[in-house]
Amino acid sequence: MKRLALILIVVAFTLDVYASGFWDLPPLPPPEQYGNLLINRLSEKKGERPVTFSHWSHRVHYTCRVCHFELDFQMKVNTTEITEDANRKGRFCGACHNGKIAFGHTEENCKKCHNGDITYGKEKFEGLSKTLPPSKYGNKIDWTRAIETGKIKPKQTIFDEPYEPMPFKKKLRLEAEWSMVPPAYFSHEKHNYWLDCANCHPDIFNIKKKTTKHFSMVYILDGKFCGACHLRVAFPIDDCRGCHPDITTKY
Repeated sequence: MKRLALILIVVAFTLDVYASGFWDLPPLPPPEQYGNLLINRLSEKKGERPVTFSHWSHRVHYTCRVCHFELDFQMKVNTTEITEDANRKGRFCGACHNGKIAFGHTEENCKKCHNGDITYGKEKFEGLSKTLPPSKYGNKIDWTRAIETGKIKPKQTIFDEPYEPMPFKKKLRLEAEWSMVPPAYFSHEKHNYWLDCANCHPDIFNIKKKTTKHFSMVYILDGKFCGACHLRVAFPIDDCRGCHPDITTKY
């Protein structure tokens, strides 16, 4: 019994270290800023303030696949060649910000985007967060549960024809590299609420199970694999149980 107790203490300590510093997790901003970006590929070069983009304010209305599949936004900020001309022609932000679906590219609206303020919209967030299911990390909103409970009904396409995701509900069990860490589980069904298969396959993950090379926490923290989303937009990897539900130690 003493040996078993010692093993459990070591495992608990290891998992605490794993979650709270061993991996050098990036610091989390306040909930209202989690997922906010400053788009500054060209703005300051042209004498304008950077554009503030809030994921939480957009995901209420649209799923991730709309922007990152249909509108061709890259997953990493400042890598998509967005220009004012392209927007005015209905590409990128201009697909919705045309004065009909959302506010348009007119002079009186410039500061709604070109404000350089990562905290822009804080008051709106405070009202929104009170109406949606809570979570412990990120925005402190459980966005998937918000869909499942009907609190939000984001559109999955901007086109006239209806879109239905592929009915693929397979759940993957992913064994950890360390024997003391419980396996991670990946739900295709829950990711289908937000993403298109092409968002992950084949560029981020190989389509065949266990054939994605270097799939580990080190690379995830470098923004690869799950880290493409689960560092600064989807729930952060600080929420160990979000992927490793069988972790029982307090962290």
